[in-house]
Amino acid sequence: MSVGWRRELIEPEHPRLSIMRQCELVSISRSSYYGAAKGEPAANLELMRLIDGQFLETPWYGSRQMTRHLRRHGHEVNRKRVRRLMARMGLQTVYQRPKTSVPHPEHKIWPYLLRDLTIDRPDQVWCSDITYIPMRRGFLYLVAVMDWATRKVLSWRLSNTMDVEFCIEAVEEAMARYGRPDIFNTDQGSQFTSPRFTGLLTAAGIRVSMDGRGRWMDNVFIERLWRSMKYECVYLHAFETGSEARAGIGHWIDYYNAGRPHSALGGRTPDEAYQGTPDRIRLAA
Repeated sequence: MSVGWRRELIEPEHPRLSIMRQCELVSISRSSYYGAAKGEPAANLELMRLIDGQFLETPWYGSRQMTRHLRRHGHEVNRKRVRRLMARMGLQTVYQRPKTSVPHPEHKIWPYLLRDLTIDRPDQVWCSDITYIPMRRGFLYLVAVMDWATRKVLSWRLSNTMDVEFCIEAVEEAMARYGRPDIFNTDQGSQFTSPRFTGLLTAAGIRVSMDGRGRWMDNVFIERLWRSMKYECVYLHAFETGSEARAGIGHWIDYYNAGRPHSALGGRTPDEAYQGTPDRIRLAA
């Protein structure tokens, strides 16, 4: 049986078997499964890099505004193309209020638990998010788990697809290294609303919190992490390969945790704040 036919046997939404496990059962590598869908022409990769940079500045831009922006800068694109690329990148437009939508019947949307909550100690709240990482000849997705009070990045994973598996791996690593938070906050992305993801948290006795749809400010600290990382690391280096991206991003995160003081943490680094006493942590929005 050819790899192409075996790829067709994979069910991305299988309720019990992960994509990784299904690939093992039909004897193909995970990279082979995603390989056919991964490639984008060089022109599209350049557009995605431009879209990513602009979206950091104007996260309220939908496909219509982004198309106008690109055209103003000399790129002949139509809205359909921009919409597809933004969807491929996992970009969700920010709205001032949550949009009413009907969730997937198997993907429960959990309430937002952080409003008016005083968060003043490590491991009280963790948060997680996914961002697009442009490279010279392709792109990857990055998920990180962060301690809300101290801004410390507890774990992270790179993947060539936005499936739930790499998100689960990141959370499992964070829990193995640092224990468990009281609350875990995410957006309403399908990876985080997956029963496999929320089930991992609830089984550990962790309360699940989710942002209002399209409200990036509900998870503001990890959004600031993405902004700093992209301007200080990703955009400067234009990584050639996944291994280069992994090494470069890992080096930057080590610097961020151990060598980057935050005024909101009294001039301490995230590592120092995480290891310090809770009553010394001061939060600033």
